[in-house]
Amino acid sequence: MNTQKHIGKPAAGEDHRLARAREVLDVEAGAIIGLKQRLGPSFLTAVDLIYHCQGRVVVSGIGKSGHIARKIASTLASTGTPAFFVHPVEASHGDLGMVTGNDVLLALSYSGESEELLAIIPLLKRQGAKLIAMTGNPRSALGREADAHLDAGVDKEACPLNLAPTASTTAALALGDALALALLDARGFSAEDFARSHPGGILGRRLLTRVRDVMRTGEAIPAVPDGAMLSDAILEISRKGLGMTAVLGKDQRVVGIYTDGDLRRTLEKTSAGALDFTRLPITEVMHRNPRTIGPDRLAVEAVQMMEQFKINQLLVVEQARLMGALNMHDLFRAK
Repeated sequence: MNTQKHIGKPAAGEDHRLARAREVLDVEAGAIIGLKQRLGPSFLTAVDLIYHCQGRVVVSGIGKSGHIARKIASTLASTGTPAFFVHPVEASHGDLGMVTGNDVLLALSYSGESEELLAIIPLLKRQGAKLIAMTGNPRSALGREADAHLDAGVDKEACPLNLAPTASTTAALALGDALALALLDARGFSAEDFARSHPGGILGRRLLTRVRDVMRTGEAIPAVPDGAMLSDAILEISRKGLGMTAVLGKDQRVVGIYTDGDLRRTLEKTSAGALDFTRLPITEVMHRNPRTIGPDRLAVEAVQMMEQFKINQLLVVEQARLMGALNMHDLFRAK
């Protein structure tokens, strides 16, 4: 029996599934766009409460709102606003001790009537903690208690039954991002600040790794004096394994570079047997004014320079003096 599916003909029901998926995306995109018109003084109050907070932002919610609350807490923490998530049920059983009067509570509940959250609000406010509520109903119990209310209401859920939290959770997540990034802007949070919060990832390596962290130094740097012969340069290239050598003048100042590619070009210009490596000065065949980079530049800038100029090696120079050397393999190893 031939079980191979007919290629090129859509499976039954495929058009309906695509239509449903596109409808979901339209509804959720519309929910996010709808938030723009409701941003105003209350949003600015929320930003100010957090910006001037002497403690941390405690983010809480239950159910699907709890999952969104965890993500918002993580985004805040990684963009310069100390924050953590507390489950409202666990808060009622001891975790409330983690919250102080200097903190701001960001509470998420679409209905604004979550009993678990409402149970802890009076205790927190009694300590002096400020409350920011993110709900779909400003007139809810949570909304009325709040020092600032963020309206995350949506016209409808993307769920065809209008039951499963879909558009509402997307809107809450986007509103949390808007809050976090408004704070990032207010704090002047930089790329280096961000990298310090992400030292173990690719972003951290890109933003924290400097050329001096990956360059070769000392005896590992290939270099010959400007009085050397071509044969000396070739031996230095072979010994150091970087595919090039620096050519140095007085005080370790770089006057040129000679690479594997230069050697091939030298051979191409000279007929076979007519080249005497022992008598040809390196200064006659070296490349003057080589591309260089400073030791405190980002390693990712070295990669960009190599790609832009189609080179595989770089000399590391500071005030015209040779400090180190690296090639693309060194950067690959540093990821």
